[in-house]
Amino acid sequence: MARILVSGALANKPLSGGEAWVRMSWVRGLRRLGHELCFVEQIEGAEPVNLATFRAAVAALAPDCPVALLGEGRSEVGLTLGEATEWARGADLLVNVSGHLEVEAIKAGPRRRAYVDVDPGFTQIWAEEGAPARLEGHDTYFTVGERIGTAGCSIPTADREWLPLPPPVTLDDWPLAPRPRDGRFTTVATWRSPLGALAHGDSAYEGKHHQWRRLISLPRRSPQRFEIALQIDPADEADEIALKANGWHLTDPREVAGDPLAFRSYVQASAAEFSVAHPVYVETKSGWVSDRTVRYLASGRPALVQDTGIGDRYPTGEGLLTFRSLEEAVAGAEEIAARYQAHSRAARALAVEHFDSDRVLHRFLEAAL
Repeated sequence: MARILVSGALANKPLSGGEAWVRMSWVRGLRRLGHELCFVEQIEGAEPVNLATFRAAVAALAPDCPVALLGEGRSEVGLTLGEATEWARGADLLVNVSGHLEVEAIKAGPRRRAYVDVDPGFTQIWAEEGAPARLEGHDTYFTVGERIGTAGCSIPTADREWLPLPPPVTLDDWPLAPRPRDGRFTTVATWRSPLGALAHGDSAYEGKHHQWRRLISLPRRSPQRFEIALQIDPADEADEIALKANGWHLTDPREVAGDPLAFRSYVQASAAEFSVAHPVYVETKSGWVSDRTVRYLASGRPALVQDTGIGDRYPTGEGLLTFRSLEEAVAGAEEIAARYQAHSRAARALAVEHFDSDRVLHRFLEAAL
């Protein structure tokens, strides 16, 4: 049994149930394997909504796990700085999601330190360009951009070996759900990604919202119903009006997916996922698979997602379908609707075979330790 410290942004991503699952799946998955866990997050200027988000996620997904939310010079929730530092000193491994943990006294404690990249392309290009990417001080580097470092993927490596890491899903938490009566294709999204645009060398990668704009006529081209739990700023009212005019149903993600249990209910009440990817994931053939997508798959919900080169890593065409154009998106939606039960079974089988946290995290620990 190993003693493992996990760190990532939880309170820092308020009212986002999907983001909570990303971080807490590490805690739940590693504990399933019999390891001793502690979760630590640092935050500047915590507001009530941040504290409530942290407490709700911990209460729902790790109620008996030691945790610490460290503010500016004090503990906001759970262990004190001194207690967290002491816990870390006896740890075998730090799992540092996005390099979130920077408190040197805690970071230096574990015997080994693993960086987990969940923003492939951004992480490596920022590092290449000299911007802070928080890569220093780790022993191993993992990425959900599973084709980084391979032929055909144009994301730089920032002089590091990046080990491919599928997003882990705790299957017991995401059981195969009965077929819903409503045939909605859904996803949870932010219109303008906080990561913004990106440039490297002669390549410029625009914002994710441009991908949605290219596909805006999809509901008019297909008899299926499409819904986005969309966070969109009032400044983008013209886009919101255009989405609705083209048949997209929009809902507030804070209301339908603002905590982990609500997010799970939203996914499992959907028939399938439809989603785009950030241009840097697509144009570089990164091999990125969304952590959200693997939860749809585990629930027996087929996923129709933009092609990021994942066909080199996983079987596509049944359960998990990819598209590169509006026409392919239309065809994919019709294929899922026509053979829903077969695609639903294939979706669950894909999650069991490729994204089960027991398998993914066992392989991760073999490399990290």
